Amino acid sequence: MTQPSYVPIVEADQVRPAYRAHPPRDWRADRPADRRGGPSPRRAEFGTPGPDQGYALLLADRMFAERVQTADGESVADALHGAAEVGAARAALFGRAPVAKDVEHGLVLFGFLGSAPSDLVAWRVPRFRSVAHDAHDRRRLVDMVPDSTLRLTPDEIRGRLGQWRDLFVADAVVAATA
Repeated sequence: MTQPSYVPIVEADQVRPAYRAHPPRDWRADRPADRRGGPSPRRAEFGTPGPDQGYALLLADRMFAERVQTADGESVADALHGAAEVGAARAALFGRAPVAKDVEHGLVLFGFLGSAPSDLVAWRVPRFRSVAHDAHDRRRLVDMVPDSTLRLTPDEIRGRLGQWRDLFVADAVVAATA
């Protein structure tokens, strides 16, 4: 803290001039691995980068674990992990961190919150087996869901569960039912 000029102090205690920091130089994405704008690349199992995606799993566990309805051969942990991954992808699509509606979206989409058609349950059981322990399987789940479905609200998905095949990538549904 500086002192008034009329207070006597020794020269060593005088306030020294501050160092001036120069403004930063211009920065450009010119390194080989830098992305140069445009949309994020989309490929199988490539992922969907977004902020604080791990929060989706915390939300799933704290808010939905008691409400998840599983079939024989499924576990609540697998359902929560898969739905959280879909919820994190949905949030990243909108450029934000996950919220409870994103996780609810994933759970409703796969019919874990009730009123799921029996053919949807039969289709999802092998896809969710051990998903909590395998990142590649979780990425495959997310890759089955197109952006158009991720943009829907959970209530819109509830209204379309009768035609659940239209909510997924056609190749994923055909390969599973063949």
